[in-house]
Amino acid sequence: MTMRYYPINRDLQGRKVVIVGGGAVAARKAQRLLEAGARLTVIAPQLDERLAALVREGQLTHLARAYQAGDLADALLAFAATDDPLVNSAVAVEARERGVLVDQVAAPRAGDFTTPAVLSRGDLLITASTAGASPGLARRIIEELEPLFGSEYTETVALLAQAREKLLTVKAGTAYNERVFAELAALDLPSLIKNGHKNALDQILQRLSEAGVTADPEELNKKDPS
Repeated sequence: MTMRYYPINRDLQGRKVVIVGGGAVAARKAQRLLEAGARLTVIAPQLDERLAALVREGQLTHLARAYQAGDLADALLAFAATDDPLVNSAVAVEARERGVLVDQVAAPRAGDFTTPAVLSRGDLLITASTAGASPGLARRIIEELEPLFGSEYTETVALLAQAREKLLTVKAGTAYNERVFAELAALDLPSLIKNGHKNALDQILQRLSEAGVTADPEELNKKDPS
């Protein structure tokens, strides 16, 4: 069975993104895009209060008018989020002429991509998508997952990133690094952090970094404070 969409994480830092439409849906899209560092422009005669607040805070550019041809110049992504199907279609036409990926929010299968429901814990992203069939179901799945992934996962991913950088700097060799990464992944680091043992990873890394050491995950957990 094939997938309709290919999942991908895209770096939006400093990249221009355009939302055409100023309602509640546009507001939800805007918040996530800003969190990802996008340089956001919203085009709409009127704005949802959440969008208006973002404008007052200087977080996005607002063009207080209807969409016009040419509004997608230099954009990386576009969102057609008005309540007028003709306007949304016009946005999609321009996007494809310019090679801009477009999300037609009210007609997901007519666009180039959709945005999934997201659970974010720092650099950990867990997403759920139904290919536009039921956004409500996707949101419910994320809500069910939220209690399973607390703030300890934010710290876990940050610590693993530091560990990866440290090990790559040592340049011990690909095979050795892969073994260390596998052993780190096998440890229950979120549990250690949740229980207050935030220095456990440094202790583990020190052992793993010693030449010739082969760590056993069960043994490491046994030695760390409990």
